[in-house]
Amino acid sequence: MSNETSETDTSYGDGLRGVADVDEARVWLNERNIQDIECIVPDIAGVARGKMMPTGKFFSGPVMTMPASIFAQTISGDYPEDDDRFQHNPIDGDLYFRPDYQTLTSVPWETDPTAQLIHDAYTREGEPVETAPRNVLKRILGLYEAKGWEPVVAPEIEFYLVKPNTDPDYPLEPPTGRSGRPEVGRQSYSISALNEFDDLIDDIYDLSEKQGLEIDTMIHEEGAAQMEINLRHGNPLALADQVFLFKRTIREAALRHDMYATFMSKPMSNQPGSAMHIHQSVVDKETGANIFSGENGEETPAFLSFIAGHQQFLPYVTCIMAPFVNSYRRFAPSSAAPVNVYWGYDNRTVGLRVPYSSPQARRLENRVPGSDANPYLALAASLACGYLGMIKGLTPDQPQSGDCSEKQKSLPRGLQEAVALFEENEDIREVFGNKFVQTYRAIKQEEFETFMSVISPWEREYLLLNV
Repeated sequence: MSNETSETDTSYGDGLRGVADVDEARVWLNERNIQDIECIVPDIAGVARGKMMPTGKFFSGPVMTMPASIFAQTISGDYPEDDDRFQHNPIDGDLYFRPDYQTLTSVPWETDPTAQLIHDAYTREGEPVETAPRNVLKRILGLYEAKGWEPVVAPEIEFYLVKPNTDPDYPLEPPTGRSGRPEVGRQSYSISALNEFDDLIDDIYDLSEKQGLEIDTMIHEEGAAQMEINLRHGNPLALADQVFLFKRTIREAALRHDMYATFMSKPMSNQPGSAMHIHQSVVDKETGANIFSGENGEETPAFLSFIAGHQQFLPYVTCIMAPFVNSYRRFAPSSAAPVNVYWGYDNRTVGLRVPYSSPQARRLENRVPGSDANPYLALAASLACGYLGMIKGLTPDQPQSGDCSEKQKSLPRGLQEAVALFEENEDIREVFGNKFVQTYRAIKQEEFETFMSVISPWEREYLLLNV
């Protein structure tokens, strides 16, 4: 899919975020007296990798390069020994990175005038790197484009504010708000609980506005000092970029107030997990009409197949929606997190919710992804499920109207099981590409082995003197 701005892409042309080309970038940077540019690339975990360089060097220097291994790095900084990539490229040669000027924006928390610019990864021959998350999402969007479809998404990202924690052996705790007392109970949708962090929230809005990032709403979620940010619907690539930048922004804002902002899926054992719910619809590129609704406003076969695709294929991409060992702690029965792939109308106890809406806004909410997921990969995986459902003409089961929080169906309960499912499904391998599947599997297997080398407090508590 090209980088042309769609009707639903709100990221370009507001003067704060995005320009058309290198010439406009020169003008934009000169007008703001930008001295340095952060040339950034999202890696497999969604971590910003890249280089900082003076503005003059950015325009006069050669194409930016970095080693291919940045897309095979685990969250702990290790590299999987059995990654197929190293077998074919053992010298770890360079990849080439091209800026996407529509992502150009400021870095408002830096002392000196600084800009940030997201780059895409290419091989020496000019081919998109298959393991780069942004390219993975573009690959899936290309499947939709070939059918004359354009997906529209709206992510909702949950996160916790916690006291600074420099010793990983100690559990996380809620921070102290303006009242001088930390939250102890659950305060879902509480305005007063939200107001406890007014100064921080003001900074989040201020830093976001300076980057041209648009927050639709912010609410206090169920957990102690747990927040949720809802973004306006739009183009999936533009929204993935915004989630990627929002995470950086929220962390920086929290640090200003002596707090951490964490997107861990389950940071505290006695609190709910954090999700990244994805609202999805699909429009016809020629007419702009929502293909999920017919002329009379009725549900279309395409909508039901989109749901069925999620029901059938979500178990095979759960390792993308829940990418770390901690992610599976969120999938607990009787919790706010889904433990199944049932669907229903306005039912928050199922993994796939159809919100009540007008026919034009008919959409599916995927409630499975955690907030720790890479936004590019999570959107790609969710849209891939819907795409496969539509091209195969799948039919969903009956919608659920009752409480399904205790009903477990299909979703894997651990990272190893999830990765095995991801690797074995031929349809998933075809849409994602064998190279990405192999590299992702190798990374997740290495992360699991690293996790298994650590002895937990639970083991010391219950096994030390009892076995």
